[in-house]
Amino acid sequence: MSLRFSARNQLRAKVKSVKLGSVMAEVIVGFADGQEIVSAITRTSAENLALKEGDDIVVIIKSTDVMLLSEGD
Repeated sequence: MSLRFSARNQLRAKVKSVKLGSVMAEVIVGFADGQEIVSAITRTSAENLALKEGDDIVVIIKSTDVMLLSEGD
């Protein structure tokens, strides 16, 4: 099955850890360059996706606000 998304911010990553709470789950994903993103999703979603450490995934970021920081002069 091929899925298409309107969100253009799609990043390939690997699941580093999944911490299940009673309602929510904290999923830490890592990128090839060593950076990480932490995502909070429902426990049900984490269980339905059967997420586990080492899984290859696609991170899809859909946001109404994105902030940028310039460290240049």
